[in-house]
Amino acid sequence: MKPLEGKVAVVAGATRGAGRAIAIALGEAGAIVYVTGRSVRGAPSDLARPETIEETAELVSARGGRGIPVRVDHTEAEQVKALFARIADEQAGRLDILVNDIWGGEKLTEWGTPYWEGSLDKALLMQRRAVHSHMITSYYGAPLLVKRGEGLIVEVTDGFDYRYRGNLPYSLAKVSVIHLAEALASELRPHGIAAVSVTPGFLRSEEMLDYFGVTEDNWRDAAAKDPHFLQSETPFFLARGLVALAADPDLPSKSGKAYTSWGLSDEYGIEDVDGRHPHWGNYAAEQGF
Repeated sequence: MKPLEGKVAVVAGATRGAGRAIAIALGEAGAIVYVTGRSVRGAPSDLARPETIEETAELVSARGGRGIPVRVDHTEAEQVKALFARIADEQAGRLDILVNDIWGGEKLTEWGTPYWEGSLDKALLMQRRAVHSHMITSYYGAPLLVKRGEGLIVEVTDGFDYRYRGNLPYSLAKVSVIHLAEALASELRPHGIAAVSVTPGFLRSEEMLDYFGVTEDNWRDAAAKDPHFLQSETPFFLARGLVALAADPDLPSKSGKAYTSWGLSDEYGIEDVDGRHPHWGNYAAEQGF
């Protein structure tokens, strides 16, 4: 069964990590997925990573969906406006799911540095990339959803509450999009549109695997550097839960809430691609995080 057969989705920031997995999972569920980001073959972003949006789109199509790569810098309003104009033209005005997963702050976070001693330029650029980009994308995407009178906007973040996350600019960026989802839910509810935020646990992304010097085949070896990594999850754990949420007939009642990968697993019986059921929430509580 393909619960999202014929649905049209945009995953903004689908080059790698959770965004890539969400795009693939949506395709596996039958969706047409516009895969956006800054990294294309022959022209990577300033993050200088090898992953590209074309590669993600091919993976979406290989799983049974239809992946359409579109290079977009989501901090540039005109590029985002053009993206949704293209979707409106190609899909007869249809948009069902918008996922905001733009981040780009990997090289901007100054861990262990007080805000007033860090780089103001980096702090502001992080907000531009990780908050303003989400606002811009929702600004131009929401009208297509409103026109149909149904749909879902998803804000991908780190965490599910408003606690401090170890660095002020990082914390502000991640908390802001939680409230963005909550606020969007309030304004879109009369139009039949749901909005939620979602977070993974300890994410075993491509970049995190590289950081620990391991692959998905031997990822447990990273426990020698950080034992908490044994509680990590692949990006597909969150992605599968999000697909289940998007297909839930009771979706309107979910709007405005902050969801976790482990909470979605509990609710929908989701397991990770390796057959595990990691539960960062329980583990963090046990560890006193």
